[in-house]
Amino acid sequence: MTTKALAEFVAGLRYENLPEVVIRQACRLVLDAVGCAVAAWAEDPGKARIARDIAALYPASPGAGVIGASGIAAQPAFAALANGILINAADNDDTHKRALLHVGSVVVPTALALAETERLSGRELILALVAGYEVAVRVGMAVMPSHYRFWHSTATNGTFGAAAAAAKALRLDAEGVRRTLGLAGTQAAGLNTFFESGDMTKSIHPGKAALNGVLSAQMARLGATSPPGILEHPKGYLAAFSLEPKPEALTAGLGTEWEILQNGFKFFPSILASHSPIQATLAIVQREAIDPARIARITNETYRTVGTHFSSKDVGSVMAARVSVPYCIAVAAVDRTLTQAQFAPARIEDPVVRQVLSRTEVIADPELDKLYPAKFPARVTITLDDGRAFSETVMLPKGDPGAPLSDDELDDKFRANCAGLLNKPAIDRLHAAILGLPGADTVAGFTALTH
Repeated sequence: MTTKALAEFVAGLRYENLPEVVIRQACRLVLDAVGCAVAAWAEDPGKARIARDIAALYPASPGAGVIGASGIAAQPAFAALANGILINAADNDDTHKRALLHVGSVVVPTALALAETERLSGRELILALVAGYEVAVRVGMAVMPSHYRFWHSTATNGTFGAAAAAAKALRLDAEGVRRTLGLAGTQAAGLNTFFESGDMTKSIHPGKAALNGVLSAQMARLGATSPPGILEHPKGYLAAFSLEPKPEALTAGLGTEWEILQNGFKFFPSILASHSPIQATLAIVQREAIDPARIARITNETYRTVGTHFSSKDVGSVMAARVSVPYCIAVAAVDRTLTQAQFAPARIEDPVVRQVLSRTEVIADPELDKLYPAKFPARVTITLDDGRAFSETVMLPKGDPGAPLSDDELDDKFRANCAGLLNKPAIDRLHAAILGLPGADTVAGFTALTH
């Protein structure tokens, strides 16, 4: 039974069996996730306030804190909810491309909340993180791509990763982990409706998945039962959530091929599908010095999912802009850069940006579609009013495991994300504490720096 195999893997995972590269990657993922959460306070303060205030409704002693907020000690499930919202708030968190899943915004807040309340060591935190990443991604690959027609994989598949991380943090045995997975699977939900409206459910989803994971592990520890094969049962998760389930993906390479190493770090604060076309657009406009007023048309030939999910031009909110590939292309063409500043409300409403947006189209290319999801191909062509056309093709966005961010680039991203809330000494201390997790007897010193 595949559910049982995953449970046995989680329960049997030992720190001494983790390759050094996996431990290092886990620390880098925490660094990135915490930085993204801190950035939320400057980039989406309304969403950050909701995250803080919902956690404050569920106090506990001892409790877990909310990243970037002081004076809150919440029940771990609700601290995980809050921090999941914060990590995903600016859509700048890590992504596993084959599972199409923001693993960090689900697994990191789950592991952090329970590490704080259970007083875990840094090594125990890392174990919980690795368990969560390996399970979440494998469930995601087992139900994709048809799963994505309706379901937000970070919410749904992420729930299993949160459950695995929580069960490991609570030191449950294999039977306890199995019951945790069963309890989590029956709660997994989250619809993709937000891609057009750009509403807050996109960021609430990973937080709720984290909450579900904590709750499931806590109930399992209390003795709650669940379906023995929640994933592979004929009426279970794979059958219900995919048109072409791949149960073999659940255990392929388990314990030898570490999917945590296949997580990419975002270079731009927008939907991953926009990154290749952003890079292609920037290459053109920086090379050709194009006047935005002379742009007659921009086309993005790419894989089919971009057209079906990420091509709305109704960008009435910051998140709607972040998940709109046409908007990201248009603002990159006008500004010749793409940073957090390009998602400020005033920038979204700029008349020149709006004009170029109206002339930007996404075209599904059957040949490029064959390359997805191993690659995220985009062929951008900018045509001017005199008929001249300039094209650029990008196959892998910067930050992908095939085009990785260096340690220096990841550090720069972390520091830039933190700069809106923390001073340099505080950023330095937080950076050192995260990278020092493998040697920390307790996570208390690290978590104290986050809130």
